[in-house]
Amino acid sequence: MNIEEYALLHTTQGNELLLKINRETHLEVLKPRMLSGHLQGRLLAMISQLIKPNYILEIGSFTGYSALCLAEGLQKEGELHTIEGNEELASRLKKYFQESNYATQIHLHIGQAQNIITNIDKKWDLVFIDADKENYLFYYEKIFPKIKIGGVILADNVWWDGKLIDENAKDKKTNAIRIFNETIKNDTRVEKIFLPLRDGLFLIRKIKEI
Repeated sequence: MNIEEYALLHTTQGNELLLKINRETHLEVLKPRMLSGHLQGRLLAMISQLIKPNYILEIGSFTGYSALCLAEGLQKEGELHTIEGNEELASRLKKYFQESNYATQIHLHIGQAQNIITNIDKKWDLVFIDADKENYLFYYEKIFPKIKIGGVILADNVWWDGKLIDENAKDKKTNAIRIFNETIKNDTRVEKIFLPLRDGLFLIRKIKEI
């Protein structure tokens, strides 16, 4: 038994809908590895439950697993806005969201996140970035003014399979994540923790505007 298997055994189970999404994603969707999965999903849910957000933004829905985990901490009148660029996933996402307890609180946006995030006029309590890696820094800079003081940004895949410390890895995605990580490291407006969970998760808390 490795440490991840041990961790899973000692972590609260997700609900039946999350188990269904996990199962169907692995059976029916390309690149199921993109799913947040049980361990990370429970962390997202707990962070949301601790913050008790009114407004959550998710950039990168995939099949809806992470959105439903994040929604667990929403206030009764709260909203979760999730953006997915792959139109082929829209019907699947709508189905899962309708089956959840948060059907009226989740707002699905299909299209390019670069355009959509500038058109949603909310003050975010919690943001989860898990989309195209080349635009991580763009998303961060665009949403930062809309994050409340004390608000939290979570960025996934910031370890990028260890390519970040491979001097021979010079592709665009790897370089974009390197630049993003260094930007967060040097940003004095936030407190940050780099969590070595799955493919790396940056936990970032806004403490000042400037």
